[in-house]
Amino acid sequence: MTTVPVEKLVASLAVPAIVIMMVSALYNMADTYFVGALGTSATAAVGVSFSLMAVIQAVGFFFGHGAGNYISRALGSRNTADAEIMAATGFFTAFCIGAAIAAAGSLFLEPLARLLGATETILPFARDYLRFILLGCPFMVSSLMLNNLLRFQGSAFTGMIGMISGAVLNIALDPLFIFGLGLGITGAALATMISQTASCLLLFALSGRGREAIRVRPRNFKPSLARYADIARGGTPSLLRQGLMSLSAIFLNRAAGAHGDAVIAAISIVTRVVMMINAMVLGLGQGFQPVCGFNYGARCYDRVKKAFWFCVRLTTAVLCLMSLGSFIFARDIIAVFRRDDPEVIRIGALALRFQSCVIPLGGWIILCNMMLQTMGRALPASLLAFSRQGLFLLPLLFILVPLWGVLGIQLCSPIADLLTFILALPMGIHTLRSVLSVEEGKE
Repeated sequence: MTTVPVEKLVASLAVPAIVIMMVSALYNMADTYFVGALGTSATAAVGVSFSLMAVIQAVGFFFGHGAGNYISRALGSRNTADAEIMAATGFFTAFCIGAAIAAAGSLFLEPLARLLGATETILPFARDYLRFILLGCPFMVSSLMLNNLLRFQGSAFTGMIGMISGAVLNIALDPLFIFGLGLGITGAALATMISQTASCLLLFALSGRGREAIRVRPRNFKPSLARYADIARGGTPSLLRQGLMSLSAIFLNRAAGAHGDAVIAAISIVTRVVMMINAMVLGLGQGFQPVCGFNYGARCYDRVKKAFWFCVRLTTAVLCLMSLGSFIFARDIIAVFRRDDPEVIRIGALALRFQSCVIPLGGWIILCNMMLQTMGRALPASLLAFSRQGLFLLPLLFILVPLWGVLGIQLCSPIADLLTFILALPMGIHTLRSVLSVEEGKE
């Protein structure tokens, strides 16, 4: 971690992470694609349910990134025993929190569906879909935690195997359950639940493999306020980022619901497409994080800066190409999901073109946030994670939607991305020029 050229090191860790993120985004899109054959309201129900899945992912990333950032720094300092205690504490706590979410959500299923933005026509589909998503919640949270545990100790390939196995299973089961067994949208949710459970069990089995692997053992489960404070310090930016994504999606769905199911369906499709595009950046960022954590912990600050600039240059170049493609072929991309609904295609294509204009900015935003988070700079990392959804998107929804209706809904996300970039630019430059340079000077 501290001797191999950073470009080669980041690439070796990023390739499995990119594959994981791309496949994960693909099987998130799979439900939307296959359910699209059931109608616009069913497609919208999957979009509405995305808000809950964002909350579940937020919890998983909170524990995975919180424990993982600590573990990478501990391993960089040669403190393996402490890393194993943190791994066990993070995993078993994450599973229990996931079980609590599942119980509470199942108890209040219909109010939850309405809260997420389901209209009367969407409600029956959303209720059927959410029921099984909630049952799989403990395993979804735990699989995300385990994947990050493996990634932060440099075993990204092992994590890739576990995550891809679940994704492939989900894609295979979707058409079988939805059409073959005639289960409809319930089949899509059941496929997701089974695949998440299988992925979690496989990741748990793989996590202890290898001579130097960090093992998750019940005897190392030693919860304490100090350890939870460390998890919170490293995981709060992820919790804010994902949690606020859920909150903003709820308000977005509720605003779109006033204009019909076609708007909810269109916006949910665009959200999935943009997630697929950003999956590459997130994967590369996840390859950067263990390099950043190990080298920051080992006080190799020049390598942290070199790895950061390598990732920014690469992601910006790729995102420019993806942005151009999504702008030109916007109608064709939306039509893949709802070819027989021209209103969904019209609304979604314009929203995707607006979003395409700011897609290249995502590399700097995401990598700045990951660098700050991995270095343990909780306050600026949390501010940046909070900004996109909390500082910008939610206020824009309350301002633009009453003024411009559907056009306001289409513009909110790209404007929020632009404002987030304006905030992230000086934060990243300050960290690179001031914080890391000062630390390096002390050495």
